[in-house]
Amino acid sequence: MITTQPTKKTLNLGFLGVGWIGRNRMEAILQHTPATAAAITEPHKENAQEALKSAKNATLKETPEEMYQDGNLDGVVIATPSAMHAQQSIEALRSGKAVFCQKPLGRTAPEVKQVVEASRKADKLLAVDLSYRYTQAFKAVYDLIRNGEIGEVYAVDLVFHNAYGPDKEWFYDIKRSGGGCVMDLGIHLVDMALWTLDFPEINEVKSHLFHKGQKLDSFDEHVEDFASVTMTSEKDQVINLECSWHVSAGKDAVIEAKFYGSKGGAAFKNINGSFYDFTAEKYYGTQTEILVTPPDEWSGRAGVVWAEKMLTQNRFDETSAEEFIRTAQLIDRIYGR
Repeated sequence: MITTQPTKKTLNLGFLGVGWIGRNRMEAILQHTPATAAAITEPHKENAQEALKSAKNATLKETPEEMYQDGNLDGVVIATPSAMHAQQSIEALRSGKAVFCQKPLGRTAPEVKQVVEASRKADKLLAVDLSYRYTQAFKAVYDLIRNGEIGEVYAVDLVFHNAYGPDKEWFYDIKRSGGGCVMDLGIHLVDMALWTLDFPEINEVKSHLFHKGQKLDSFDEHVEDFASVTMTSEKDQVINLECSWHVSAGKDAVIEAKFYGSKGGAAFKNINGSFYDFTAEKYYGTQTEILVTPPDEWSGRAGVVWAEKMLTQNRFDETSAEEFIRTAQLIDRIYGR
């Protein structure tokens, strides 16, 4: 007999890591859901003090272990460096708490599988901050395609160029990051494409990875700062991925996901090099129809969705868990592991 967990009216959450992303997610969740920031763990004092401005009643926990042991917490939001994500997620889940984690959930598919298994055993909700899914612009593109309005999709072009690149040195160490620009940026695009296409099997992957313009033959000293990848699905759909750090893009960023179908096309695109402003477009021949324009306060929306779901159904989600694994497996194939 399956029993339904009682509906909660409020949430007590812990926030593990409150740099700018962690604070942004915290503020969005507190603003849009009946959640309380009950605990914060952050090694940098200035970040913790800044977070306390929005969470005045939060208790500062010295270590993640103190947070896991807090029996009053319903869930933990994790925004720490990538190397910590899997183990911290597992420990939080084992302590009976739901988890919302920054991407990547794990540096490799085996790590992601371990987190998913912990979620399954704990029967607690697990979510990953795949934030572009929740923009109004991408939702418009997704709905258009899933409703069959551009016909059968046969090609996808994915681009994410970040002309600045990360400012923290751990991003450039594969042991701590799991990979370079593909792991940092490409993972969003891969997720968007697979999700829209209903996660088809990928039959073929061909990767070209570079570091400062030179072909990258090993990850012993460097991670890729430019990647060009071609993937072919079981339905013969061609998915092209290009992403980079520090490239001469002529603007801050180029972010695009274009889908070509038998009846038309659709695109999710950033505007004027912005990291935050997006438009959705529908194509028919030479004609362009604008579907969505800014503004859209989307950056913390994935966390809000997680918290709202916790209020009614704080349980293991088989569908999303399988998606996390399949995306991680494809990222591993891109890296040849």
